Amino acid sequence: MESSPRFTAAPTRSFDDLLRVMHILRNHCPWDRKQTHESIRDLMIEEVYEAIEAIDDGDMEELKKELGDILLHVVFHAEMAQEAKTFDMGDVIFAIQDKLISRHPHVFGDTEAGNPEIVKQNWEKIKQREKGRKSVLQGVPAHLPGLLRAQRMQEKAGAVGFDWQTWPEAWKKLDEELTEFREALEKQDRAEQEREFGDLLFSLVNVGRLAGLDAENALRTTNNKFHSRFTYIEESLSKQGRTTAESTLEEMDALWDEAKQKLG
Repeated sequence: MESSPRFTAAPTRSFDDLLRVMHILRNHCPWDRKQTHESIRDLMIEEVYEAIEAIDDGDMEELKKELGDILLHVVFHAEMAQEAKTFDMGDVIFAIQDKLISRHPHVFGDTEAGNPEIVKQNWEKIKQREKGRKSVLQGVPAHLPGLLRAQRMQEKAGAVGFDWQTWPEAWKKLDEELTEFREALEKQDRAEQEREFGDLLFSLVNVGRLAGLDAENALRTTNNKFHSRFTYIEESLSKQGRTTAESTLEEMDALWDEAKQKLG
């Protein structure tokens, strides 16, 4: 059996060297050679979430590594595209520079900057014009997590004036949706219950957005908090030689309160 060729490589700070390493792997590593845009799609999503986790943890060393993993996917996709003669890394770099320059006329043109909110609105207007979109919502990917997609759609609709004008209006809508959800729970129609629950969540995202809060980030923080507190319960019971199945709700509640005091 013919042995695989060997290459000399050492890590550097050069982007060109990264492209060279990727090119070598794509041509000589059985696993890398087998991959397609579709096969590594979900892995790319995982890397983004791992980078977000590093940001949440304030771990800059880990963030450095995770950003490298994301960059690897950018380079990987560009290498595969170059093989198919659809585009290459130079095209990717040109495209993002072109976008940044054209969407910042207050920096690279003669438009007045205004405040950050005006800059954001101008970005959306330029984006819609560039892509010839008939709806401002076309720029929101359908595969985004539900809370994040809800917030992005609300932001884009709000940017063109379709938004609540006062807090009382938003709160009134949230109260209406909560009442409708409670009423739906009294019925046997599962589909209606799900619809009303979705409406309630959507309205809750809207209220948070008007308060300047990000629903996805807020829920992720709460998920992490629940995870650490519940893990504390499990570890505390384990030290006693017991499991959660062998303890009472009252005992677990007491440990939950203890975890709140110790972990925050």
